[in-house]
Amino acid sequence: MRSLFARILLWFLVTTAITVAGLTVIAAISLAELPNRQRPFSRVVPFQLGEARHAYETGGPAALAAFLKRLDSAFQAQGVLADAEGRDLLTGEDRSGLIAQASEPRRFSLFPRRRTVIARMSEDGLYWFIFVIQGPRMNWWVASPQYLWVLGAMVLLSYALARHLTRPLREIEAAVARFGQGDFSVRIGSTRKDEFGRLARTFDQMAERIQTLLAAERRLLLDISHELRSPLARLNVAVELARSGEDSEAALNRIQKEADRLNTLVGELLQVTRAEGDPSTLRFEPVRLDELAQEVASDSAIEAEARGNSVRLLEMPAATVNGDAELLRRAIENVVRNAIRYAPPSTDVEIALRLKAGRAVLSVRDYGPGVPEEDLNRIFDPFYRVNSDRDRSTGGVGLGLAIARRAVELHSGTLRARNALPGLMVEMDLPAAT
Repeated sequence: MRSLFARILLWFLVTTAITVAGLTVIAAISLAELPNRQRPFSRVVPFQLGEARHAYETGGPAALAAFLKRLDSAFQAQGVLADAEGRDLLTGEDRSGLIAQASEPRRFSLFPRRRTVIARMSEDGLYWFIFVIQGPRMNWWVASPQYLWVLGAMVLLSYALARHLTRPLREIEAAVARFGQGDFSVRIGSTRKDEFGRLARTFDQMAERIQTLLAAERRLLLDISHELRSPLARLNVAVELARSGEDSEAALNRIQKEADRLNTLVGELLQVTRAEGDPSTLRFEPVRLDELAQEVASDSAIEAEARGNSVRLLEMPAATVNGDAELLRRAIENVVRNAIRYAPPSTDVEIALRLKAGRAVLSVRDYGPGVPEEDLNRIFDPFYRVNSDRDRSTGGVGLGLAIARRAVELHSGTLRARNALPGLMVEMDLPAAT
């Protein structure tokens, strides 16, 4: 029997049947071990003996026969009044055999007897009253309607219980089958609190982890294949120019520039994939966000000055967050460098920090042209660049804000952008540590 449902159903049916049979046997054994005078019907016999004697002595055989007939109709049992020698006072038959049978010690039997005989002698020794109870025909009691109803209810309850126990297993089986066929978005979403619920939630966590890893790997491959084509094509052109001997110095400079760009691109791709694909490697610890922002501003000042800009710190209250210091540093740095890249000459890039309702909000603003409203939600996508800047004159590859967003999301935060008129403001919203 391979089906767990069938096993559970059969197990409960057999267990219930054994329990009922065991209780029946124990009750029968207990009843059989009672002394004759303590058995249920034995307690009625002395009363019936007195009634039968009174009927015989006052009304003779006719009154005794009428009483025994009423007794038979009431108890479905035969009553006999005999003299001291055991002779039936109505028929004259010798009933000493029945008296002897009633005196035999009763033993337990799994199957009901054909008849049970109880005999009692009057206190003065003049009469015997014999009570003969006919036993039921074997096995007919099982087919009676009340037992069939009980048996049907037991089967239905066992079926419902087995189905309730195996239903989450069937759901998990279906989810695993779909997952094995390539549907990595399947989730069970169980809310049960028992072992099946914990198993389902463990599967959901595993599926989420695998889907994240596969999505990161697929995105990495697509990004690499998309972004490597242009620098490789330019490298091929520069190599051909170097071979031809025409302006070889410019060609070599071009080769060096494209090689540096490829190196930067690969490094950023690995960084964003590592951050997204393996969150377990993050080391969460208390980090002073204000100090981290000041360090990034100091490090970025040289790049800003080279472009004729400056980085200016505004309000900077003490704020602590729980997170990976290096990953948060890169996120802030990418946002600041993106602002420097698009800031017009002789303008400032402003960095401010404020605390609000248990959140630390770090904002970076430039005074450039801003971003069209329809592109605000897309500037955090990998390799996305605003239409007016697709000539790559700024030297970026479109991964800085994508890396920043994924880093912030790994810290249960959000990264959003809005036009500050003029310029663009990017806000990094993180939960502050208590």
